[in-house]
Amino acid sequence: MDPSDSTLLRACRCEPVGHTPVWFMRQAGRSLPEYRELRGEASVLEAIARPELAAELTLQPVRRYGVDAAILFSDIVVPLVAIGLEIEIVPGRGPVLEHPFGSDRDLERLRPLEPLRDLAPVIETVRILRGELDVPLIGFAGAPFTLASYLVEGGPSRTFGATKALMHAEPKLWHALVDRLAGICLASLRAQVEAGVSAIQLFDSWAGALSPADYEEFALPASRAILEGIADLGVPRIHFGVGTGELLGLMAAAGTDVLGVDWRVPLRAAAKRAGRPMALQGNLDPAICLAPLDVVLEEAGRVLSEARSLPGHVFNLGHGVLPETDPGVLGAVVELVHEVTSTSCLP
Repeated sequence: MDPSDSTLLRACRCEPVGHTPVWFMRQAGRSLPEYRELRGEASVLEAIARPELAAELTLQPVRRYGVDAAILFSDIVVPLVAIGLEIEIVPGRGPVLEHPFGSDRDLERLRPLEPLRDLAPVIETVRILRGELDVPLIGFAGAPFTLASYLVEGGPSRTFGATKALMHAEPKLWHALVDRLAGICLASLRAQVEAGVSAIQLFDSWAGALSPADYEEFALPASRAILEGIADLGVPRIHFGVGTGELLGLMAAAGTDVLGVDWRVPLRAAAKRAGRPMALQGNLDPAICLAPLDVVLEEAGRVLSEARSLPGHVFNLGHGVLPETDPGVLGAVVELVHEVTSTSCLP
């Protein structure tokens, strides 16, 4: 398969497609019984460090659901762990750092990423997958604001109090921190593309905690540096955050090709907020997938109806698959999306 002519990449470029492409954030794992069986007692980071295992975990949802893209089985903290930060992914909580960042001295803990050495298992996983997949492979990284929030808070946060306090009290330190993280993320993404991924997604999962003014000052420049820094590689760039309805115009201006939209904003409204014609990705509420199948399919149909006027659309959830989701429901959603949007079925 020529990845450049795939349904996913054509939709990202706002080109005609035979059907709307669909994939799911966090499709690799979580709800799949075969994932739990294969991973066994290995931690997420241990599984990522084993290329043959990580490749198989990436392939499982493609086989199960018939989605139009695979997303690399990895995690946004992998480059940080690779340069020596002692981060643990705690089940049910997320990334945890024992000694949070809070001073200029902590910047010394962020050495530049050397992808060929530091990310050797990830690069090998991508190479394996390029030989196995007949759909595009999506690589990804965490945006600097989201990564910085984990480093400053020491883990997930509801208020981001320490993060916002540092941003405003020590703006010079904050910008130095996110600039270093931007360099690490950019090196990781370039290495993934050079190894063979066909598209990338920049996850700014927690950017929705910021006001538009704070996002524009404290988060946008570093994200823009990453997205513009891979523009020469010619792969579609997807930019996604949660609770970012008020930030969509700023995120679109960061240099992305596709704007990811969570479930809170109708796609028509998101298109207006983007400020320019572009492809959108989204945006079925992941929690809806726990409802009876007829309800799920009705809601998926509503999302597709919202997307009809878009220049490009990639169907996805508005965030990641919930662990308790029935895989059969996701398979039915894929079938619906393909059937309803197939050009051969349209009047």
